[in-house]
Amino acid sequence: MNKLANTLIQKGLELNHRMASSTANSVDWLFKRDTLIKSGRTWFELVHDGDLMSVRYYELPDDDEIELVDGTRLPIERQQHALPLVLIPPLGVTTETFDLMPQRSLVRYMVARGFKVYLVDWGKPRKEHAHLGMLDYCDDMMGTALDKIRRHSGIQELSLMGWCMGGLFCLMYQGLNQDPNIRNMITVASPIDLESGKGVVGMVAGAAQALDGPAQLVSNYTNLRLNTLDPARLSLPDWATTIAFKMTDPVGSVATYWDLMTRLSDREFVESHSTTSDYLNHMLRYPGGVVRDMVGSVNENQMANGKVYIGDTVADIDEIRCNLLAFAGETDALVHPDVAGAIVDVVASEEREFRVAPGGHMGVIIGSKAPNAVWKESADWLTPRSEAKPVKKKRKVATRKVAAKPKARAKAKAKAKTRTKVKPKLR
Repeated sequence: MNKLANTLIQKGLELNHRMASSTANSVDWLFKRDTLIKSGRTWFELVHDGDLMSVRYYELPDDDEIELVDGTRLPIERQQHALPLVLIPPLGVTTETFDLMPQRSLVRYMVARGFKVYLVDWGKPRKEHAHLGMLDYCDDMMGTALDKIRRHSGIQELSLMGWCMGGLFCLMYQGLNQDPNIRNMITVASPIDLESGKGVVGMVAGAAQALDGPAQLVSNYTNLRLNTLDPARLSLPDWATTIAFKMTDPVGSVATYWDLMTRLSDREFVESHSTTSDYLNHMLRYPGGVVRDMVGSVNENQMANGKVYIGDTVADIDEIRCNLLAFAGETDALVHPDVAGAIVDVVASEEREFRVAPGGHMGVIIGSKAPNAVWKESADWLTPRSEAKPVKKKRKVATRKVAAKPKARAKAKAKAKTRTKVKPKLR
């Protein structure tokens, strides 16, 4: 009887604790949700602050280790690698992409692995930025960002890592400039071969190509042309970007709210859910100029063909020679692995590799499995390729002067006098 009573009392206390936790978490979720959001907590130094684009530098923390999402702890490497690592996010998302939560922060992980980490922040575009196109981002702004990073770090050679369109920006920048000081490049879930027809991006591209004929017919007999449209009309508002990202996993978007109700007593889960939801609900506007430029390249599958034309400018993707590592999400419904993996058949890099990692389009870079997959594999791949190259010293040819013997010196003087004599002119 005493044993049964103790069990009932114990179960009652556990239920009471769960109900109290659920009530407290419910109040915070309804009225004080900001206290549950843990994104963007890693300290950084602002290296550049422009009108729209800015650059962040993440310094080594004072801690000896960081905690990962699976509960393991990663010691911080104090001896930093020579080459800085530059993270390039896509448009339409906030910088919290790479600093979602303390235990799921790519910037914090890469700093702990000994990298000097910089992050390009594309800012929050407004209506007045609708005219910005691909060249504004992947050439002008990115060129400025890399110049600021080189000045701040004092190092010319860099490594680039971009997710989704951030990877395309890396490829476009290098294709336009053939920068000899970009040693390494990592792309994650970046759409390349759009003619495969796989994934949402591939299907949309296929539909766009099917409509290309009718569009050409319309442009032939009317004044309606894509490149003459006001970019403001092509700009995607923030709510449209939010819907687009959520549609990559519509079932998961609904299921997470059911998970929240069933795990409301779990404070850590409530914080994770609130942080992720806040991130997804605050997507950013997509500039119309970029949409216009992308449509032109999609119709001809230019990225997969190695030449991307923007007006009179050509990005030679097929001439890129830096080391390349490309990833794709195994269950990515937006960018199928076949779409992303085509990049290794396009570039001219001697060292190029493609890998498939667990996760969908967002999970592959910010999901719970990302730290032990894409993050770890990227750091392992970059480490031996981020050391300073040995400085080649010019070989000095040793010269030795030997004193001539007296007879030899006399003969040398006689020869010199003979050579300097001038024959008299004959009259």
